[in-house]
Amino acid sequence: MNLFEHGGDVNAFATHCGCTPEEVIDLSSNINFITPIVDFSTVTLNSYQNYEALTQTLADYYDVNADEIELFNGGSSAIFSLIRFFDHSICTIYSPAYAEYKKAAILHGKKIILINRFSDMDAEVEENSLVIFVNPSTPDGHYYDVDALMKQWIAKSCTVLIDESFLEFCGGESATRYLPTYDKLYVLKSQTKFYGCAGVRVGIVLSSVENIRALKEKEPLWKISALDSHFLITALADESFRAQSHALNSEAKTYLKTILDNSPLFEEVFSSDANFFLVRLASMSAKEFQEKLLPHRIMVRDCSNFDFLDNRYVRIAVKSVPELKRFEEALCSLA
Repeated sequence: MNLFEHGGDVNAFATHCGCTPEEVIDLSSNINFITPIVDFSTVTLNSYQNYEALTQTLADYYDVNADEIELFNGGSSAIFSLIRFFDHSICTIYSPAYAEYKKAAILHGKKIILINRFSDMDAEVEENSLVIFVNPSTPDGHYYDVDALMKQWIAKSCTVLIDESFLEFCGGESATRYLPTYDKLYVLKSQTKFYGCAGVRVGIVLSSVENIRALKEKEPLWKISALDSHFLITALADESFRAQSHALNSEAKTYLKTILDNSPLFEEVFSSDANFFLVRLASMSAKEFQEKLLPHRIMVRDCSNFDFLDNRYVRIAVKSVPELKRFEEALCSLA
């Protein structure tokens, strides 16, 4: 894989397989397999956006003040804006992690220090450095209690960016509880993952009023469309969707875990608090595994371009039970 390559390119995969995108089962993309139903017929497109309603909706949802939020055109856009905004020369990334952090840090000339989450969680960080922590993590989906880490980072006066893009899948406690007491904390939340809306680009950053004011000064006025805003306001109000989503994901995740545990193809299945599993293949490489799944029109994520992982690691996302049954049948044919 290329260093910063991601999963989820269904169209290219379908072309390679000689099928339609609808025939592909995408287990490479860790996005919710159900999406809220939203009517866009009432959206006005011939005037400039006012984000007050969206910002207040998000503030109520995340229990923060409206002036502690900045909106972005998706989580990845927020990452690049933040890395550009921070003037720190040293960037510590707890890895493996979402590759866009490393890409952005390289682009902006940061000295990158990687801490291996699997073996060196107690490693010291540089004083006054920028620390990046994804929680729940990717590609393994582990939720961390960050209290001890926050104590260390605060003692070193670090600027801390915690990415909680997958938090809604596990119900863990948010780091936003530290916002009133630590003014060097930024919390990123992508709406794409839980609300199954990769095509709707809304990411948010939560921090102190002063930090958000300074961040806004470096950002354009309009970054989100009226369609994006309408979708998210509607989705956040849909409590039945959240209940249904948690129930269906829980059922499908349990089923997927059973499939993985029972297959001789996998040497290790990592425990996960998110909507995906990291596995280590018993003998073949991730590339070989992908090729064997081609006739079944199934995509999985080769994780060999994550730091500290070799070419036998694969990430497999939770999808609908019928799709997972096809995956199970494919695995049986390969074993």
